[in-house]
Amino acid sequence: MKLSTKSRYGLRALFDMAYHSGNLPVQIKDISRRQAISPRYLEQIFQDLKKGGLLKSKRGPQGGYSLSRKAEEITVREIILAAEGEMALVDCASESKKDKKSCEFDSHCVTQRVWSEASRRLNDYFDSVTLQDLCEEGKKLGLEKELDHRFMYFI
Repeated sequence: MKLSTKSRYGLRALFDMAYHSGNLPVQIKDISRRQAISPRYLEQIFQDLKKGGLLKSKRGPQGGYSLSRKAEEITVREIILAAEGEMALVDCASESKKDKKSCEFDSHCVTQRVWSEASRRLNDYFDSVTLQDLCEEGKKLGLEKELDHRFMYFI
């Protein structure tokens, strides 16, 4: 299984938001610059993440995108599902009947159980990792936080 750039970049972008801005609005151009992702592509990805209930947006000069919930409440699995849809290693291991491709060995295939269990374990792992966990990992790695100059005031 290989995840598409939508989920990989989506995870990077939401990590960036959580790490640098918390729940404050952030502009796509800033995420784009820090993560080296095309702003146009980020806009497309953010539409899926917004539909998935992970982002909210605000228009105007102090606007931008913000996380819909706290970083510790958003899991990697939620981000992947919003970007990709259901996640299964192979079609026959899909939990959704509509995504399940018919197979002549369905329900009596030894390997189908292997793929189903592997998908379940991977989903459980992705459910156990939150954006807050990634932020803590970023701190351990010594990633420097960038302050948003829109909210800086000088006296």
